[in-house]
Amino acid sequence: MHFALHPVILSGGSGTRLWPLSRAALPKQLLPLASKRSLFQDTVGRLAALEGAAVPMVICNDEHRFMIAEQMREIGADHQGILLEPVGRNTAPAITVAALRLAARDAEACMLVLPADHLVADAAAFAQGVARGLLAAQSGRLVTFGILPRHAETGYGYIRQGKDLGDGVREVAAFVEKPDAPTAQAYVASREYFWNSGMFLFRARDYLDELGRMRPDILAACQAALAGAKEDLDFVRLDKAAFAACPSESVDYAVMEHTGKAAVVPVDIGWNDIGAWSALWEVGDKDAAGNVVRGDVMIEGGRNNYLRAESRLLAALGVDDLVVVETPDAVLVARRDRVQDVKILVEKLKAGGRDEHVYHTRVHRPWGWYEGIDAGERFQVKRIMVKPGEKLSLQMHHHRAEHWIVVSGTAKVTRNGEEVLLTENQSTYIPLGASHRLENPGRIPLHMIEVQSGAYLGEDDIVRFEDIYKRN
Repeated sequence: MHFALHPVILSGGSGTRLWPLSRAALPKQLLPLASKRSLFQDTVGRLAALEGAAVPMVICNDEHRFMIAEQMREIGADHQGILLEPVGRNTAPAITVAALRLAARDAEACMLVLPADHLVADAAAFAQGVARGLLAAQSGRLVTFGILPRHAETGYGYIRQGKDLGDGVREVAAFVEKPDAPTAQAYVASREYFWNSGMFLFRARDYLDELGRMRPDILAACQAALAGAKEDLDFVRLDKAAFAACPSESVDYAVMEHTGKAAVVPVDIGWNDIGAWSALWEVGDKDAAGNVVRGDVMIEGGRNNYLRAESRLLAALGVDDLVVVETPDAVLVARRDRVQDVKILVEKLKAGGRDEHVYHTRVHRPWGWYEGIDAGERFQVKRIMVKPGEKLSLQMHHHRAEHWIVVSGTAKVTRNGEEVLLTENQSTYIPLGASHRLENPGRIPLHMIEVQSGAYLGEDDIVRFEDIYKRN
């Protein structure tokens, strides 16, 4: 019998422990943290090592949909649909909607569930592990992948192995919560425990059968969300009300910890979940003093630091065991053994009503990006890049006027129904209340300077009349 292998990539995380680089609008899986490609692109790329695998299905936050599509286009990767979560509901509902969609097409479909934000250094060993897991999944097992522990880690959940099922597969005896340090040391010494990787492999219908038996409420909500879904360009928009009504639950709690069909494939694949800045220090290329540096960094007399500069010179003198991450609008300085607590700082930013946890100074949009340059009382200056062939919504503002200056490329400007073409060094004025649209009709990126003036300059002062990206 033929069993098709369908990779399903989960890209719903926010990665708050990697602030200030990872933010809600641009989370860690979409950033080039461990290579020149993003973690998401590396995850898609390693699928090439899987023999006979279909192109992936992707599940992501609605706000990230165009960045996901663009990153796949950049690496020449195809997909079989990008499912959009209107709200986050953890891994069980995300996996369930993918399983429902796959099972409707192919009763024997096997799904390989992969987080988008993990590092796997050994793609060949990963492929070998998947091949072993596929045999077990074909026999009805719900397979997870256990990482051979390299040290006593307290930040991961563990899997205790049970009896040998053959072909390098073991029964799961128990899933174990994150242990304290002595318990973790005992686990590693026993050689009976693996790190829980959060990667899974099973037939879609086997997973749905177990979920229906244990959590019929999750299954029913996901069925309703998919039944009310709408196709939009490359995207499948799940019904918002139905999906929001779904309980938020991890696949471990919902199914894997309770099923009698769980199996584990032990793998040694150079895995790291990149859960904190210390993980990037661990996997990074170190100098003779144990420092990992990225960007324009100068260091003298320091040891075992992770130093990352995104926009300017970062100089460090005589410091040890620190993480210092510079971005244009925020700098993190932390002891390397405290970086798991970065999420506490993010919560303080939220509580203070600030937005540095949400956006960078450069904000990505479906049509390109904009970047704040300067701001003061009643004015704001931005750089704008519009990709070839793209255009902003037809819109107006109640509280601000705008001056646009073309730096390079060609701009097609619509203002109160009239169209004009602008080229390098030309400019135009958009009065308060005027309907307007900016478009790039050319073949090279359009770069502009926008000067806003008015009583209120917030991004929510936009009334959209028409938008090809179907934003609200």
